[in-house]
Amino acid sequence: MRLSPHCYALTGFAYLPPWSVNAGFVCGEERTLIVDTGPTAQAAATILGYAETARPNNTLVAVNTELHLDHIAGNSVMRERGIDVYGHPSIARTDLDLAEDIAEYGAAIGDPERRGEAPLLFRGTLITNPDRLIDRDLLLDLQGVTVELLFVPGHTTANLAVWVAQDRVLYAGDTVVSDYRPNLASGSARDWRLWLASLDRLESLGAEILVPGHGRILRGREIEDEIARVRACLELALASA
Repeated sequence: MRLSPHCYALTGFAYLPPWSVNAGFVCGEERTLIVDTGPTAQAAATILGYAETARPNNTLVAVNTELHLDHIAGNSVMRERGIDVYGHPSIARTDLDLAEDIAEYGAAIGDPERRGEAPLLFRGTLITNPDRLIDRDLLLDLQGVTVELLFVPGHTTANLAVWVAQDRVLYAGDTVVSDYRPNLASGSARDWRLWLASLDRLESLGAEILVPGHGRILRGREIEDEIARVRACLELALASA
Protein backbone atom coordinates (compact mmCIF):
# COMPACT_ATOMS: atom_id res chain seq x y z
CA MET A 1 0.00 0.00 0.00
CA ARG A 2 1.11 3.57 -0.61
CA LEU A 3 1.64 5.48 2.63
CA SER A 4 2.94 8.84 1.40
CA PRO A 5 4.44 10.45 -1.72
CA HIS A 6 7.57 8.27 -1.46
CA CYS A 7 6.79 5.42 0.95
CA TYR A 8 5.10 2.04 0.53
CA ALA A 9 4.40 -0.90 2.84
CA LEU A 10 3.92 -4.58 2.12
CA THR A 11 2.38 -6.45 5.04
CA GLY A 12 1.58 -9.96 6.19
CA PHE A 13 4.18 -12.22 4.60
CA ALA A 14 3.76 -15.74 6.01
CA TYR A 15 6.35 -16.97 8.47
CA LEU A 16 6.54 -19.13 11.59
CA PRO A 17 3.12 -19.17 13.31
CA PRO A 18 1.76 -16.94 14.73
CA TRP A 19 4.07 -14.39 13.11
CA SER A 20 3.70 -12.65 9.80
CA VAL A 21 6.24 -10.04 8.75
CA ASN A 22 6.21 -6.69 6.97
CA ALA A 23 8.47 -5.04 4.42
CA GLY A 24 8.34 -1.88 2.32
CA PHE A 25 10.19 0.45 0.01
CA VAL A 26 10.95 4.14 -0.48
CA CYS A 27 11.08 5.62 -3.98
CA GLY A 28 13.15 8.62 -5.00
CA GLU A 29 13.49 10.01 -8.50
CA GLU A 30 16.43 7.75 -9.36
CA ARG A 31 16.79 5.14 -6.57
CA THR A 32 14.44 2.90 -4.62
CA LEU A 33 15.34 1.55 -1.17
CA ILE A 34 13.77 -1.81 -0.28
CA VAL A 35 13.26 -2.15 3.48
CA ASP A 36 13.77 -5.84 4.35
CA THR A 37 13.81 -8.60 1.77
CA GLY A 38 11.21 -10.92 3.26
CA PRO A 39 11.20 -14.36 4.89
CA THR A 40 11.50 -16.40 1.67
CA ALA A 41 12.61 -16.14 -1.93
CA GLN A 42 8.96 -15.96 -3.00
CA ALA A 43 8.33 -13.02 -0.69
CA ALA A 44 11.43 -11.27 -2.04
CA ALA A 45 10.19 -11.70 -5.61
CA THR A 46 6.88 -10.11 -4.60
CA ILE A 47 8.62 -7.17 -2.94
CA LEU A 48 10.79 -6.68 -6.02
CA GLY A 49 7.78 -6.76 -8.30
CA TYR A 50 5.99 -3.99 -6.44
CA ALA A 51 9.12 -1.87 -6.10
CA GLU A 52 9.89 -2.12 -9.81
CA THR A 53 6.30 -1.35 -10.77
CA ALA A 54 6.23 1.79 -8.65
CA ARG A 55 9.37 3.26 -10.31
CA PRO A 56 10.39 1.02 -13.24
CA ASN A 57 13.58 2.88 -14.14
CA ASN A 58 15.02 3.30 -10.67
CA THR A 59 18.21 1.70 -9.40
CA LEU A 60 17.40 -0.59 -6.48
CA VAL A 61 19.17 -0.95 -3.13
CA ALA A 62 18.01 -2.78 0.00
CA VAL A 63 18.52 -2.76 3.75
CA ASN A 64 18.10 -5.44 6.42
CA THR A 65 16.62 -4.03 9.62
CA GLU A 66 17.98 -6.91 11.72
CA LEU A 67 19.51 -10.38 11.62
CA HIS A 68 16.49 -12.72 11.97
CA LEU A 69 15.69 -14.65 8.82
CA ASP A 70 12.13 -13.36 8.48
CA HIS A 71 13.66 -9.99 7.51
CA ILE A 72 16.64 -11.14 5.44
CA ALA A 73 15.96 -14.53 3.82
CA GLY A 74 15.15 -12.86 0.50
CA ASN A 75 18.64 -11.39 0.22
CA SER A 76 19.80 -13.93 -2.34
CA VAL A 77 17.07 -12.82 -4.75
CA MET A 78 18.35 -9.25 -4.46
CA ARG A 79 22.01 -10.12 -4.83
CA GLU A 80 21.31 -12.30 -7.87
CA ARG A 81 19.99 -9.13 -9.49
CA GLY A 82 23.07 -7.16 -8.48
CA ILE A 83 21.18 -5.21 -5.81
CA ASP A 84 23.36 -4.07 -2.90
CA VAL A 85 22.02 -4.97 0.55
CA TYR A 86 22.96 -2.81 3.55
CA GLY A 87 23.10 -4.41 6.98
CA HIS A 88 24.97 -4.64 10.27
CA PRO A 89 28.23 -6.67 10.46
CA SER A 90 26.66 -9.03 13.03
CA ILE A 91 24.36 -10.41 10.31
CA ALA A 92 26.18 -13.66 9.55
CA ARG A 93 23.53 -16.34 9.10
CA THR A 94 24.17 -19.88 7.89
CA ASP A 95 22.45 -22.71 6.06
CA LEU A 96 21.95 -24.40 9.43
CA ASP A 97 19.90 -21.40 10.62
CA LEU A 98 17.60 -21.81 7.61
CA ALA A 99 17.25 -25.55 8.19
CA GLU A 100 16.24 -24.87 11.80
CA ASP A 101 13.58 -22.37 10.68
CA ILE A 102 12.17 -24.86 8.18
CA ALA A 103 12.03 -27.55 10.88
CA GLU A 104 10.28 -25.17 13.29
CA TYR A 105 7.75 -24.27 10.59
CA GLY A 106 7.10 -27.96 9.94
CA ALA A 107 6.60 -28.66 13.63
CA ALA A 108 3.85 -26.02 13.70
CA ILE A 109 1.78 -27.89 11.08
CA GLY A 110 -1.07 -29.68 12.84
CA ASP A 111 -1.39 -32.61 10.45
CA PRO A 112 1.67 -34.87 10.87
CA GLU A 113 1.18 -36.20 7.34
CA ARG A 114 1.75 -32.69 5.92
CA ARG A 115 4.77 -31.63 7.93
CA GLY A 116 7.05 -32.83 5.15
CA GLU A 117 5.60 -30.08 2.96
CA ALA A 118 7.15 -27.33 5.09
CA PRO A 119 10.10 -26.78 2.72
CA LEU A 120 7.67 -25.72 -0.03
CA LEU A 121 7.25 -22.30 1.59
CA PHE A 122 11.04 -21.85 1.47
CA ARG A 123 11.61 -23.16 -2.06
CA GLY A 124 14.46 -21.27 -3.70
CA THR A 125 15.45 -19.55 -0.45
CA LEU A 126 19.22 -19.34 0.04
CA ILE A 127 21.22 -17.75 2.84
CA THR A 128 22.96 -14.58 1.67
CA ASN A 129 24.29 -11.97 4.07
CA PRO A 130 24.48 -8.21 3.36
CA ASP A 131 27.31 -6.99 1.14
CA ARG A 132 27.28 -3.36 2.35
CA LEU A 133 28.10 -3.45 6.06
CA ILE A 134 27.23 -0.52 8.32
CA ASP A 135 27.48 -0.18 12.11
CA ARG A 136 26.31 3.43 12.52
CA ASP A 137 23.77 5.87 11.14
CA LEU A 138 23.85 6.49 7.40
CA LEU A 139 22.15 8.93 5.02
CA LEU A 140 21.04 7.64 1.62
CA ASP A 141 20.14 10.09 -1.15
CA LEU A 142 17.47 8.58 -3.40
CA GLN A 143 17.22 11.81 -5.42
CA GLY A 144 14.24 13.89 -4.36
CA VAL A 145 14.10 12.25 -0.95
CA THR A 146 16.75 11.39 1.64
CA VAL A 147 16.39 8.49 4.04
CA GLU A 148 18.25 7.91 7.30
CA LEU A 149 19.33 4.45 8.40
CA LEU A 150 19.35 4.67 12.20
CA PHE A 151 21.19 2.22 14.46
CA VAL A 152 18.67 1.09 17.10
CA PRO A 153 20.07 -2.00 18.87
CA GLY A 154 18.23 -3.99 21.49
CA HIS A 155 15.96 -6.56 19.88
CA THR A 156 19.16 -7.77 18.18
CA THR A 157 22.64 -6.30 17.82
CA ALA A 158 21.84 -5.53 14.19
CA ASN A 159 18.64 -3.49 14.36
CA LEU A 160 18.26 -0.54 12.01
CA ALA A 161 15.29 1.74 11.45
CA VAL A 162 14.57 3.68 8.28
CA TRP A 163 13.40 7.27 8.78
CA VAL A 164 11.93 9.30 5.94
CA ALA A 165 11.71 12.73 7.56
CA GLN A 166 10.27 14.40 4.48
CA ASP A 167 7.20 12.14 4.66
CA ARG A 168 7.23 11.59 8.46
CA VAL A 169 7.28 7.83 7.86
CA LEU A 170 9.29 5.43 10.02
CA TYR A 171 10.08 1.80 9.24
CA ALA A 172 10.88 0.52 12.72
CA GLY A 173 11.65 -3.15 12.12
CA ASP A 174 11.17 -5.25 15.24
CA THR A 175 12.15 -2.41 17.55
CA VAL A 176 8.39 -1.73 17.45
CA VAL A 177 5.75 -4.39 16.79
CA SER A 178 2.01 -3.82 16.91
CA ASP A 179 -0.42 -6.17 18.64
CA TYR A 180 2.19 -8.94 18.91
CA ARG A 181 4.28 -9.30 22.05
CA PRO A 182 7.86 -8.15 21.39
CA ASN A 183 10.29 -11.03 20.98
CA LEU A 184 12.78 -10.84 23.87
CA ALA A 185 14.30 -14.27 23.26
CA SER A 186 17.41 -12.98 21.48
CA GLY A 187 18.64 -10.71 24.24
CA SER A 188 19.57 -10.19 27.86
CA ALA A 189 18.94 -7.43 30.39
CA ARG A 190 21.73 -5.39 28.79
CA ASP A 191 20.06 -5.68 25.38
CA TRP A 192 16.67 -4.72 26.80
CA ARG A 193 18.15 -1.53 28.25
CA LEU A 194 19.57 -0.69 24.82
CA TRP A 195 16.14 -1.41 23.36
CA LEU A 196 14.52 1.06 25.73
CA ALA A 197 16.98 3.75 24.63
CA SER A 198 16.23 2.90 20.99
CA LEU A 199 12.49 3.29 21.65
CA ASP A 200 13.16 6.73 23.14
CA ARG A 201 15.11 7.67 20.05
CA LEU A 202 12.41 6.55 17.65
CA GLU A 203 9.64 8.20 19.64
CA SER A 204 11.54 11.51 19.56
CA LEU A 205 11.39 11.57 15.75
CA GLY A 206 7.69 12.43 15.77
CA ALA A 207 6.67 9.98 13.04
CA GLU A 208 3.14 10.26 11.71
CA ILE A 209 3.13 6.77 10.17
CA LEU A 210 5.07 3.79 11.53
CA VAL A 211 5.59 0.48 9.73
CA PRO A 212 6.38 -2.12 12.42
CA GLY A 213 8.29 -5.31 11.78
CA HIS A 214 5.12 -7.25 12.57
CA GLY A 215 1.48 -6.26 12.81
CA ARG A 216 -0.69 -3.43 11.55
CA ILE A 217 0.62 -0.08 10.35
CA LEU A 218 0.38 2.61 13.02
CA ARG A 219 -0.72 6.21 12.62
CA GLY A 220 -0.88 9.19 14.94
CA ARG A 221 -1.60 8.37 18.58
CA GLU A 222 -1.37 4.63 17.85
CA ILE A 223 2.41 5.07 17.54
CA GLU A 224 2.76 6.42 21.08
CA ASP A 225 0.45 3.72 22.43
CA GLU A 226 2.32 0.82 20.86
CA ILE A 227 5.74 2.18 21.80
CA ALA A 228 4.44 2.48 25.38
CA ARG A 229 3.21 -1.12 25.25
CA VAL A 230 6.58 -2.43 24.02
CA ARG A 231 8.36 -0.31 26.65
CA ALA A 232 6.15 -1.80 29.38
CA CYS A 233 7.01 -5.34 28.25
CA LEU A 234 10.73 -4.53 28.43
CA GLU A 235 10.43 -2.91 31.85
CA LEU A 236 8.56 -5.94 33.16
CA ALA A 237 11.25 -8.25 31.80
CA LEU A 238 13.97 -6.15 33.43
CA ALA A 239 12.16 -6.18 36.75
CA SER A 240 11.98 -9.97 36.57
CA ALA A 241 15.57 -10.50 35.40
